[in-house]
Amino acid sequence: MTTYKEDYLRRQLKWLLLIRVVILSLILGISSLLQTKAPNINLPPPRTIIVTILAIYVFSLASAAGLNRVRRLTLFTYLQIMADTVFVAVIVYLSGGSQSILTFMFLFPVISAGLLLMRTGGLLAASFSLLSYAVVLSSENTEVAGRLPLEIRPLLSTNLDVLLQHVAVYGLSFYLVAILSAILATRLRLTEEALSRTERDFDRLSVLYKQIFDDISSGIITVDADGRITSFNRAAERITGYRPSEVTGRPIGSLFPDFSSPAPAGQRPIIDLTRKDGTTIPVGYSWTRLNMPDGCEDCRVYTLQDLSTIKKMEEQVKQSEKMAAIGEIAAGIAHEFRNPLAAISGAAQVLTQDEQLSATNRSLMHIVCRECARLEAHIGDFLQFSRPATPEKRWISLRRELTESWEVVRRSQGVSEQCALAMDLPENLDCWADQHQIRQVFINLLHNACLAMRDHGGTVRVSAAEKSGPNGVRLEISVRDQGHGLPADAVDEIWQPFFTTRENGTGLGLAIVRQIIDSHQGRITAANADQGGAVFTFSLPLP
Repeated sequence: MTTYKEDYLRRQLKWLLLIRVVILSLILGISSLLQTKAPNINLPPPRTIIVTILAIYVFSLASAAGLNRVRRLTLFTYLQIMADTVFVAVIVYLSGGSQSILTFMFLFPVISAGLLLMRTGGLLAASFSLLSYAVVLSSENTEVAGRLPLEIRPLLSTNLDVLLQHVAVYGLSFYLVAILSAILATRLRLTEEALSRTERDFDRLSVLYKQIFDDISSGIITVDADGRITSFNRAAERITGYRPSEVTGRPIGSLFPDFSSPAPAGQRPIIDLTRKDGTTIPVGYSWTRLNMPDGCEDCRVYTLQDLSTIKKMEEQVKQSEKMAAIGEIAAGIAHEFRNPLAAISGAAQVLTQDEQLSATNRSLMHIVCRECARLEAHIGDFLQFSRPATPEKRWISLRRELTESWEVVRRSQGVSEQCALAMDLPENLDCWADQHQIRQVFINLLHNACLAMRDHGGTVRVSAAEKSGPNGVRLEISVRDQGHGLPADAVDEIWQPFFTTRENGTGLGLAIVRQIIDSHQGRITAANADQGGAVFTFSLPLP
C-alpha cells in the first residue's frame, strides 16, 4: 500500500519526464533556428542535435515505462536528476563550453531536485551540477577537446581566472536556486498537506452533517430567500409523505400554507398538516432564520414534529383518568345496586314458587329474575373493567382453555347451534398467562364471533403459533369468524368503553379484552378478513 508521499513523488516524476522532453526539445530546436539566422551562435550541427534529442526521448520513455514498477522512488528520482544534469552538461559542452548560451539549463535539474527532494536533494543536485560544469570548463584545455571536429569544438579558454569566475558565479547561482526551490517546495508540500487535511475534515463534517440531517427524528426543511424549499430530510418525508425530489425548488407556501410567522417566545404552533395522501395529522413546528455564507437574510429552517403519538397518549391519559373516576363511582354503584337487586331477585324467586300464582304473574316473575341476572352480569363486567386485577401468570394449556371457554359460550343465550369451533393449534402448545383472565378473553371473543354469525351460522377458527422477533418469543393467537365483519368507520372505536353495535350490548366486552391483553404486556388488533368476517389477533410474550 503506497503512502501519500510516494504517490505525490510518483506524480511529480511523471511531470518531470514530460517537462524534460518538452523543454530540452524546445530549447535545442529554437537555438537551431536562431543559428540559421545568426551564424555566430555556437551550437552543434543539426545531426548532433537530433541524436541528442533522440537520446533524451529514449531515456525518458524507458524511465516512464519503469516508473510504476520502481519501489525505491527516492533513488530513482536522484538518478533522473543526475541524468538531466549529464544531458545538460553534454549540451553545454557541445554548444561552446564556457561560451555556451545554454549554461542556464543547469538550473532545471537543480530546481527539479529542490521541488522533489527538498533541501538535501536540491543541494546535492547543485553540487553535482557545479561539478559537471567544472568538468565541462576544464575539458576545454584537454586533448579530448582538441580531437573534436572543428564544427563542434568548443571555444577554448586559456584564462584560469575566467574559469574560476564562471565556476564561482554559476556555483553560487546553483546553490541559491537549490535553497529557494527547497523552501518553495517545503511550503508547497505543507500547504498541500494542510489542504488535504482540511478537505478530509470537511468531508467527515459533511458526512456527519448529512447523517444527522437524515437520521434526526424531527423533520427539517430549509428554504431560500424566495421561500423555495432547498433541502428536505427523511423525517420530513415521513411526516408529510412527500419525497425530496417532489418538493425541492417549490414554494413552501404552496405545499404547506399553514406555516406562518413564528409564535411568541416559549410557544410552538400546532397545526393540522395535510399529507400527500390527503390525511391530516397534528404537527408542531417552529422556524428560525438561517445564516448562510452568501449573506441570505431571509433564508429559513423549519423544524416539525409529528404529534399523532403524543395526541394518542394524551387521549389514553384522559381515558385512564376517566376510568379512575368511573372506578370510584363503581364501588358506590355496586354497594347501592347489588343489595337491592339481590333482594328483588330473591323475592321474585320465592314468589315463583307460590302454587296459587297465575300463569301470567309467574311469567312476569321469570322476567324479573332474568333481568335481575342480566343487571348483575352488567354490574360485574363494569366492576371488572374499572378495577382490573393484576395477572398471576403461569403455564396453561391453550387447547384446554379454548375447549372449556367454548363450552361456556355455546350454552350462552343467543348463540346459534349452527356455530362451530375449529382449532388450528399445535399439540401441547402452552401460553404464559393468568388462567382466569385469558379464559375471559376467549369467552368474550368467541361469544362476539358467534353473535356475529347467529343469522346463518358458521365456523369460528382459532389458530396460534410461536413467533420470534426483536423483543423475544411471542405467542400469536387469531380468532376469525364468518360474519358480516366490522363497520369500516368503527374499527378503531370498538375498544372504547360503552361502544357497542348490538342493542343489548354493554360495550365493555372488548374493552375488558384489551385491558387484559395490555396487563399481560401483549398487543391486540382487529381487522376485516379478505374472505369476509372479522379477525382478532393478539400476542402474548413468553418468558
